[in-house]
Amino acid sequence: MSKWLDSKGPYSDTVVSSRVRLARNMKDFFFPTIKDPSAEEKVIEKVYQSIIFANEAMNKDFRMRRMKDLREIQRLQMVEQHLISPQLANHSDAGAVVYNEKENLIIMINEEDHIRIQALLPGLQLQKVLESANQIDDVIEERVDYAFDEELGYLSACPTNTGTGMRASVMLHLPVLGMSGQIHGMLQFANKMGLAVRGVYGEGSDFTGNIYQISNQVTLGVSEEEIIEKLQEITMHIIEKERNLRENLVKEQPVEIEDRVHRSLGILKSARTISLEEGMKLLSNIQLGISTGIIKDLELTWIHQLITIIQPGSLQALFGKELNQRELDIQRGTLLREKLTNT
Repeated sequence: MSKWLDSKGPYSDTVVSSRVRLARNMKDFFFPTIKDPSAEEKVIEKVYQSIIFANEAMNKDFRMRRMKDLREIQRLQMVEQHLISPQLANHSDAGAVVYNEKENLIIMINEEDHIRIQALLPGLQLQKVLESANQIDDVIEERVDYAFDEELGYLSACPTNTGTGMRASVMLHLPVLGMSGQIHGMLQFANKMGLAVRGVYGEGSDFTGNIYQISNQVTLGVSEEEIIEKLQEITMHIIEKERNLRENLVKEQPVEIEDRVHRSLGILKSARTISLEEGMKLLSNIQLGISTGIIKDLELTWIHQLITIIQPGSLQALFGKELNQRELDIQRGTLLREKLTNT
């Protein structure tokens, strides 16, 4: 279960989550692109100690896990929970992650950069996640010397992260924009405004379940507040468009939309085998049903949790063993059937 998704955030009918990620490097070490096992270990220890020695509360709240101590299934599950990136999961020999009990404050170590600070919250809460990320950033900087240039800002292994080093993103569920065919125009609009559009697990991932991740592309020459304000403004525009289309759809095609929602619920309650793609599509229809009031006895937060649980790593972790594709589809069908039949 993704603990940070347990609560309901603002605009949760459209916005699944908000995230801010800060890229930082230590000035006394080569960037992680240059392999140096002794330096990698020193970076891990310095970052971890900067957290646990900050104060007693943080010492009790945060824990560290090294990638080399985790099985592949566990690392994949953490990717699916948005606790780590796919790239860190692949750095099983050198990577580590430090995170708090609520799993909404995460520090990835020895990924593309020495430090990737990440703050997550459900719904549209960009300003709050920025404040949380900056607080952890300040704590680490008290004991760590960052690679910083007066003109360029924070230095990164990737030039696109140089400057503020900040990536702010929102994860949006946009089923009606997808159904109407207007999603392509909306995504083009976001691109023209300087935003990147990716799938649910970031760069290279698919747009499954009508979920889209939108983030800033430019970090150099702009302030953190400017990035947040721009992303907030464009997100609100997309929310308004999706909500208006949703309202019109319910008015103009009430039977058709109810049929789509209840058919999806019926399949989930009875199917014996469900692929990941079909499961995401059906759960997207259920989310639409909840958002439009067609389904009244299910919570959006619970559906968001189901989306995580049916992913391959999370399913295999749940059953405690590796599963082939056929077994994954059967277990996914069983899990969804049981969860939705008992509600």
